[in-house]
Amino acid sequence: MFGPRLVPDDTTIPFMNGRIAGLVVSAVLSISSIILAFYPGLNLGIDFRGGVAIEAHLKDPVDFNKLRPVLQALNLGPVELQEFGSANDVEIRLERQPGGDTAQQEAVSKVRAALERSFPDTALQSVEAVGATVSGELFLNGLEALGVALLAMLAYIWFRFEWQFGVAATATLILDMTKIVGVYGLTQFEFNVTSIVAILTIMGYSINDKVVVYDRVRENLRLYRRMPLRELIDRSINETLCRTIATSGTVFLAILPLAVMSAATLREFATVLLIGIVIGTSSSIFIAAPILLLLGEGRLRRPVPAGAAEQGAGSSAH
Repeated sequence: MFGPRLVPDDTTIPFMNGRIAGLVVSAVLSISSIILAFYPGLNLGIDFRGGVAIEAHLKDPVDFNKLRPVLQALNLGPVELQEFGSANDVEIRLERQPGGDTAQQEAVSKVRAALERSFPDTALQSVEAVGATVSGELFLNGLEALGVALLAMLAYIWFRFEWQFGVAATATLILDMTKIVGVYGLTQFEFNVTSIVAILTIMGYSINDKVVVYDRVRENLRLYRRMPLRELIDRSINETLCRTIATSGTVFLAILPLAVMSAATLREFATVLLIGIVIGTSSSIFIAAPILLLLGEGRLRRPVPAGAAEQGAGSSAH
């Protein structure tokens, strides 16, 4: 292959020397993330806490300094304003009003009247109301989706490799997910149905990266039957490092413009994906591999027949 490479082909980085530090740092970050999920807590969106979302198109570009006082004067509770689409479009989010559907409709009518009075020729493009029961069901469905995804990945890795690989990958994915939840708690990005999609996307990317490393480990277990497992895992990571960095870097650069230049909602989604790529890639090396070493030491080896020669001494595939 011609041209410069991000990572040389013949790296011999002893990753497993830092396995304890990697596991400790991961545990600290995951515990901190769980704490952040409760304090200050997740900024639940309308999908999960209930409320009203109104998309309006104004005649002139939105002036948030003028629009906010108009809506706050309605005494409908906290009002969230967010630009989307063009400079003339705004999304207005209200907390669920006390009472049933009638109370929500009255709140929408007040907002419409206030906009028409202060900003003539305003058009409401859409109105979305989510009740408390529906929002609770959505939240539980989201958790169920994450649980089913984890079990499916555990079954897939277990079937394709061995149970040590499946347990190591699943444990790492759980740690990855807690860190992503911690990102939402730290940044106060809105946590809604789109956030569940982001977490599932990161899980899919992360498990794919781990399969690449595990596949090389399995291959090397056949080729180097007398090599210590710690050394073999280091070798496998180094042999796939170029591919891992190249793939992660390409995906990162593809998403980066969305995180920099898109509207607020999409920008939050893309930012979480970028952080998830970094977490998923690093966890394959510093979390999944050490856990596999811990679980597989003395278990992944098959008895070597007497006089059998070591194979593949010169192999190197990237």
